[in-house]
Amino acid sequence: MKAPASAPAAGSAAEPHEPRWLTGEEQRVWRSFMEGVTLLDDHLDRQLQRDAGMPHVYYGLLVNLAEAPRRRLRMTELAMLAKITRSRLSHAVARLEKNGWVYREDCPDDKRGQFAVLTDEGLEVLRKTAPGHVEAVRQAVFDRLSPEQQKSLGEIMQIVAEGLQPTEAGADLPWLR
Repeated sequence: MKAPASAPAAGSAAEPHEPRWLTGEEQRVWRSFMEGVTLLDDHLDRQLQRDAGMPHVYYGLLVNLAEAPRRRLRMTELAMLAKITRSRLSHAVARLEKNGWVYREDCPDDKRGQFAVLTDEGLEVLRKTAPGHVEAVRQAVFDRLSPEQQKSLGEIMQIVAEGLQPTEAGADLPWLR
């Protein structure tokens, strides 16, 4: 983001501190990143809608449950793994329940807590959908990058993700909302 044409002069009363505007190269990188993320998300969403009638976020929830012990996770933990709000998770799990792919179970040691549990039918949908999804991911990302680029992308995104997940109390993270 570079300075808008009508930006006040540095040091003016309207703006005491000049923003750290992006350089031309930073702007190019940022826009490329945003275009890639948006197009990738759309590509994967369309593939999953076509093959399984579900959005990408629902597929991610099924994967997290399939990988969990006894195919169950507390709702709060599932929201954290999916990086979504509890409200969005609740809506998604309701839709997955309607499809028969997930059910909720009360937590025996916490009256307010609930588990999301992957059903056998949900696991079967995941098994049938996974080959097409992994091929879509491979074609969209990994087949286009060298092994060194793949490693760099992973390292870069880990740094970004870690920087956006503060550990102090009161952090404003999706799964805490």
